[in-house]
Amino acid sequence: MGKLLEVKELRTQFFTQDGVVNAVNGISYTLDEGETLGIVGESGCGKSVGVMSLIRLIPMPPGRVVGGEVWFDGRDLLKLSDDEIRQVRGNRIAMIFQDPMTSLNPVLTVGRQISEALELHLGMDKEQARQRSVDLLELVGIPGAEGRLDNYPHQFSGGMRQRVMIAMGLSCNPQLLIADEPTTALDVTIQAQIVDLVKHLRDELGMAIIWITHDLGVVAGLADRMIVMYAGFIVEEAAVKELYANPRHPYTLGLLGSLPRLDEDRPTRLRSIEGLPPDLIDLPRGCPFYARCAWRIERCQGENPPLELIASHHRVACWVDVNGVTA
Repeated sequence: MGKLLEVKELRTQFFTQDGVVNAVNGISYTLDEGETLGIVGESGCGKSVGVMSLIRLIPMPPGRVVGGEVWFDGRDLLKLSDDEIRQVRGNRIAMIFQDPMTSLNPVLTVGRQISEALELHLGMDKEQARQRSVDLLELVGIPGAEGRLDNYPHQFSGGMRQRVMIAMGLSCNPQLLIADEPTTALDVTIQAQIVDLVKHLRDELGMAIIWITHDLGVVAGLADRMIVMYAGFIVEEAAVKELYANPRHPYTLGLLGSLPRLDEDRPTRLRSIEGLPPDLIDLPRGCPFYARCAWRIERCQGENPPLELIASHHRVACWVDVNGVTA
């Protein structure tokens, strides 16, 4: 597999009346063709802002990508003109948002919303776009697809609306699908159905996926590799099996400790992470997780650790390993 996406030192800030919000602070990672990358972390850690920055969906003002490069298919997306990036968005790179009810236009039929991209990016006429829309709704498992093209978003359930969003995302056969917490507003049964659907479509179509979530349990069986973010930084990155079996950052340990386990003989008490995330307007000089960390040492307070390779394809930003031995 070749490299599809390379993000280098991406930085995004929001300029507000209260000060500059440091939302994304120099993150770097790559994505191969056909790979699924999970990005996890609590609300406000920069997951969504980071991926929206890739395709320049950050509202300006108040937001602005202030540094970095985003290489996709040999071009830096941050240097493309507005017309050029519009040819990439929805065509080569598609995005599914968290709440389909606010992402879908309530006054347009779902058929019109799907066919619009087909006419714009693939040059189809109305009849071709309508037939392709039927095929897409059938692909994502919506029964009676042809009869539902003329329905409006409010006539679908939450899970079905999310399937419509996936159909829209797949309409132009993208190389990369970005899913921004697409199952958060759904109950657990529908969550599992959506995850299984995306997994099936990935295997069938061969596209790469970036799946954003705050729940490590959701992507355990979906992702090939995981990135853990905290306060706008990447604090750990590893293959999914390695991350679950051998977490090396205190924050990752805290996230995993909050998940119920089914592979242990007796139930264990779930743990919470004490304290609050740092103020992104006034980031601490040292490690952003310092105030909440049980393994902290004096060096952590004054110096933010870089993200370094500690094993094959496993990177961690921490001065101390989880056994309490200074790195």
